[in-house]
Amino acid sequence: MGQIKVEKNVGGIEGLCVIEPAVHGDNRGYFMETYNQRDMQDAGIDLTFVQDNQSCSSKGVLRGLHYQINHPQDKLVRVIKGAVYDVAVDLREGSATFGKSYGILLTEENKKQFLIPKNFAHGFVVLSDTAEFCYKVTDFWYPNDEGGLMWNDEDIAIDWMMPEGMTADDLLLSDKDRVNISFRQYCTERGIEK
Repeated sequence: MGQIKVEKNVGGIEGLCVIEPAVHGDNRGYFMETYNQRDMQDAGIDLTFVQDNQSCSSKGVLRGLHYQINHPQDKLVRVIKGAVYDVAVDLREGSATFGKSYGILLTEENKKQFLIPKNFAHGFVVLSDTAEFCYKVTDFWYPNDEGGLMWNDEDIAIDWMMPEGMTADDLLLSDKDRVNISFRQYCTERGIEK
């Protein structure tokens, strides 16, 4: 018990948490609990995860900013190999921080985890040669239920960490992510005044 340290409401955004597991190491290597339901509940985080996902991406790949439309998911994300700059954008209508973003460096060395509540857009850029990214979610994946915001939207104004030796023009995006909507369009489609 007590194998995690939780920093709540990071960046002044309610619900966003950075979780640092206790790492027990010696000359053989290390051991850590990557998830412990009891410790999470003791920290006030009571979620039921139903699916684990993993991706591998090369340097300069930017995935996001993705959100679920009808089946929102809480996400607990971490990096097991390499390094990424991970970003969450608050899309909770009525939230005091609606449209605000927060980014964090997640690496295999720092072993930090990022808890992103439902109704946030999420994305990351790979800073290392490759990165393996793992995340737990509280709802299943449904086809055609994913939306996306432009990663470089001026209204959100994310200060992305760039991979060494690369510029924004060098980033690798999927065809789908190249045509994501603007934050302004997102608000207009939902009748939200920003």
